Amino acid sequence: MAAAAAISAPPRPTRLHPHPSPSPASTSSHLPMRALPILRRRVRPLTTAHAVQQDAAVWTPAPVSVVGAATADGSVFHVAVDLSDAAALADSYVAPGQYLQVRVPSANDGELKPAFMAVASPPGSGSRFEFLVKSVPGTTAERLCGLRDGDVVELGAVMGKGFPLDRISPSDAAQTVLIFAAGTGISTIRSLVEFGFSADERADVRLYYGARSLQTMAYQDRFKNWESTGLKIVPVLSQPDDSWKGERGYVQHAFLRSKNIADPSSTGAVLCGQKQMHEEIKAALVADGVSQDKILTNF
Repeated sequence: MAAAAAISAPPRPTRLHPHPSPSPASTSSHLPMRALPILRRRVRPLTTAHAVQQDAAVWTPAPVSVVGAATADGSVFHVAVDLSDAAALADSYVAPGQYLQVRVPSANDGELKPAFMAVASPPGSGSRFEFLVKSVPGTTAERLCGLRDGDVVELGAVMGKGFPLDRISPSDAAQTVLIFAAGTGISTIRSLVEFGFSADERADVRLYYGARSLQTMAYQDRFKNWESTGLKIVPVLSQPDDSWKGERGYVQHAFLRSKNIADPSSTGAVLCGQKQMHEEIKAALVADGVSQDKILTNF
């Protein structure tokens, strides 16, 4: 993904990843692995989901089916919501990077704001939404992380247009694709990678993924599968232990140390992280001749 990762100018909701980011927001085997490289969108007949009307917004109740640790330190959780009785909502999720609001009904419902969360599972992957949630004290995110199977949450409408992949398609339009994510912002990148964007047809696809340490880095169990799609993963740790031999610092600095862009006119980028990261990477790419139109965000 407090979780991963958007709207053009959303209200400042409860953040779902540890960095201040305009993006909304697994080292665990609690969620089943899916076959990669590409998940095709499946079209199902729309059904009417049971929903409740409140505060001029439609909220769809749905039970939680999985809650489990996503990182070794236990600070980030997998949360999956069963949409078997909400097919219309499931079918409205059509593009990686889309997001929605989530709230947990309770006697004190008015005390906590709904949380904006990006859907981590790819579109067309089944009748459930999966999220990557960082537990932050006193927030809806913390309440979500404390739920058990069968507890009910309420979901708002799917929002945003997601990543505009047509700008880097077909693969000849961007033979190099550079992807940047930090913290739980990796949730939107998971949806992108597992949805598929013809990575295996491109010459150079790199994911710079930043976290404080390996103990706070989600989805490590998926790396091998992601790499089988043609993706090279570059973990970047800001607070590693002495045994770490890889990249250190922040993702933008790791990228700026190497760059290695073969052809700027055939290069695209996907960004999901804090504002400073966005600005520094975008400025460097544009200065090197990469088209702004090929630098994608989901907000």
